[in-house]
Amino acid sequence: MRDIQKTDQLIIPDNVKVTVKARVITVEGPRGTLSKNLRHLNIEIKAAKDKLNFAVYHGTRKHVACIRTVRSLINNMITGVTKGFQYKMRYVYAHFPINVIVNDGGKALEIRNFLGQKVAFHVNMREGVTCEASKAQKDELVLTGNDLEAVSQSAADIQQSCLVKNKDIRKFLDGIYVSERNVLED
Repeated sequence: MRDIQKTDQLIIPDNVKVTVKARVITVEGPRGTLSKNLRHLNIEIKAAKDKLNFAVYHGTRKHVACIRTVRSLINNMITGVTKGFQYKMRYVYAHFPINVIVNDGGKALEIRNFLGQKVAFHVNMREGVTCEASKAQKDELVLTGNDLEAVSQSAADIQQSCLVKNKDIRKFLDGIYVSERNVLED
């Protein structure tokens, strides 16, 4: 069944400026600017003074579900430019201590001695994401950034680089895993 019209709206905070031009959304706030291209979605996005209006006409069930997805994406962008996102990752090892070196001012990682291997794994952070070793906790990485997708994908890249191969993963639990996800409160 097709719905004739489905609408939703998102309230924009006072310290954030949102512009929409040909379904390319740009969000500007105190922490910076984020932009997202949504041209592949057939959804009408209109910017009013203090809110965004979304509409889908004659949409199927999956098409109507895009309204909520777009609303959540833009809401995450607004949270990113006002507060920012932080992921904390912990090193887990049983015998061989994992050695992680932060390079290029937090833009790249080098992982050594994973399961006693001689090879070093290199992971580059996504654009806008910085990584640092935690000062409060031993064996912990802290990833921060404005774009939630970039921060979470950088965390996934780090976790995927430490996969245990050719061993029983129920027994060998070594790796670097996400332990906390936070919204920064500045």
